[in-house]
Amino acid sequence: MTAAAQRGTTTVSERAVRRIAERAATEALPGQQGARTAKAAVSVHGRRARVSLGVSLPYPAPLADTVRGLQRHVVARTRYLTGLDVPVAPVRVTSLAVPASAHPPVSGPPDEHPGRTPRRWWSRRRVPVALLTLVAAVACGALAVDLVLVHAAHREAGTWRTSAVHWLSGHGPGDPAVVLAGALTALLGLWTVVLALTPGHRGLSTVHTGSPLLTSAVDRSAVTALVRDAVGDVEGVTAVRVRTGRRRVTVRAGLAFGDRSAAYAAVAAAARGALDSCGLRRPARLRVALVPEPVWRPPAAGTVPPDGPERAAVLGHRRTAGGDV
Repeated sequence: MTAAAQRGTTTVSERAVRRIAERAATEALPGQQGARTAKAAVSVHGRRARVSLGVSLPYPAPLADTVRGLQRHVVARTRYLTGLDVPVAPVRVTSLAVPASAHPPVSGPPDEHPGRTPRRWWSRRRVPVALLTLVAAVACGALAVDLVLVHAAHREAGTWRTSAVHWLSGHGPGDPAVVLAGALTALLGLWTVVLALTPGHRGLSTVHTGSPLLTSAVDRSAVTALVRDAVGDVEGVTAVRVRTGRRRVTVRAGLAFGDRSAAYAAVAAAARGALDSCGLRRPARLRVALVPEPVWRPPAAGTVPPDGPERAAVLGHRRTAGGDV
């Protein structure tokens, strides 16, 4: 029998490992239209191989479960066919592809039915509905059980029901306790009417979508962060505070250096660009206030002013400095 040292060693190239890993990834995504495996990255060091993959998955797809199954299959298949030790293979989802359908849904242009996009998202009011339903169910259930016991089992009426009847018979409409109970009941009814007529979700603002049948919304905190980051990138601006409401966005920024009028124009343009990029269903009014910091000094007298359209923009914003944009 030939000794192991005389038989030599088997070396698996990185190219072969890459082909095997890509093939294993293709096997792990059978019949998923839109799934595509990108080039795999492989490095082999002795008996150990490191594999990473980039894949394009169909949408919608359970990303976590799909990626975990893909990792297990690629690691097991590559380890079995190459004989190398393969740790967990990192998987990077490069894109989500919408699979082509034989009968695609018919949809009009984005502005064909603009009225279908609501200005506000309506809340389902799950907690108030659950509380009212629970209270009503307990009260009606207790009364029904007591009535069944009285008429079917010939038992005496419950103490709580007889006590309530005797108390109500001795207190008229002018009694303070009755007035207070009526006021609380009226307030509860008014509260339910307000919940039914108001949309709720005050922290969300609807945005334009490509389809009239699709409704999307963005949280106002995200709009605040976008505007704050955009204004913070303006040269000379230091501290930025943004307040986002349903109809108005207020920006207050501090100026450390530079021309005040030019900086105001840049801040207003950056804030307006960030708001426009959100695509809000109801455009918000923008109010900008630029406050010089204690270290700010006016530019030198010899500074060359802007010419042409830039000068006109600066002069226009100088007239509206500190107001609505």
